[in-house]
Amino acid sequence: MKAMLVGLALAASASGPAIAMGERPASVETITYERGPCHGTCPVYRVTVSSNGRGTFEGIQHTAATGTRSFRATTAQWAEFKRRLAADRPVGEVMLDGPERCAMYATDLPTIDVRWSGARRPGHLAYNIGCDRPTHARMARALTSAPEALPIARFIGAN
Repeated sequence: MKAMLVGLALAASASGPAIAMGERPASVETITYERGPCHGTCPVYRVTVSSNGRGTFEGIQHTAATGTRSFRATTAQWAEFKRRLAADRPVGEVMLDGPERCAMYATDLPTIDVRWSGARRPGHLAYNIGCDRPTHARMARALTSAPEALPIARFIGAN
């Protein structure tokens, strides 16, 4: 029995990096960015990317690639994507996605839904580009430009 326990301990220590007693492994932060439909041919897709560089793109409608594609983001690409979204990262949840939540609302524009999870506090922002456009112009520019930081242009296409 003792030999079996020693063998299991040796196998466990050989299978990955050692973590000291009481030490927590580094947490991975993840951002999921989803662009919804509009009244037209706007690209509809979901991107999930983590601080470790792993990403998935899911082309849903009006994209160059449909279905799920994997990609790798460099540290610089991840940092730029995260930076572009940082000013609008809410504490908790902020929903600016419908006429009941907006003084002025254009119904034909897409909603961008962003979720942050992992290393820091979670957050969720849903913003329809038609919600109070003059008030949220800076946020709209930041949200719509964020995917440009990632290596996914070939999946989105020319829209």
